[in-house]
Amino acid sequence: MNRIGVTGHRSIPAEAEAHVLAGLRAALCGLDGATHALSSLAVGADQLFADLALACGAELTAVIPSGDYEACFENAVDLARYRTLKARAAQEVRLDFPHSTDEAYYAAGAYIADHCDRLLAVWDGLPARGLGGTGDIVTYARALGRPVTVIWRDGVLRG
Repeated sequence: MNRIGVTGHRSIPAEAEAHVLAGLRAALCGLDGATHALSSLAVGADQLFADLALACGAELTAVIPSGDYEACFENAVDLARYRTLKARAAQEVRLDFPHSTDEAYYAAGAYIADHCDRLLAVWDGLPARGLGGTGDIVTYARALGRPVTVIWRDGVLRG
């Protein structure tokens, strides 16, 4: 079984979106054997990855950082998309954090890195803006010896 996790930015600039989608699709679709995808279903890279993984026939595990995670979604559309993806997940792992904190996000990213064979990082290469950001999870995964595939369009900075 292929176990693929994701970490990535919540905000993907329009000029990078097509490149990111193509990179995720190439990494997820056409794999030999069963594929298991792990995502926290956050807005941006996590949801793009989960959508594509399901479209490619992967089994999805939703890694939920905290009890109040739904309160982090800024609008009804983003929350509805999260709920739809979560409902389609074959498995849900809920971490034991009551509130959505940087520590909870780091723990969710670490869980994904700990339980995947390969990590896809939708990442501009810059340091994390807070504990548990994409840069932190890439560093953690690499320290574990996990293969990390960075997907980003050169020359594009996130907003």
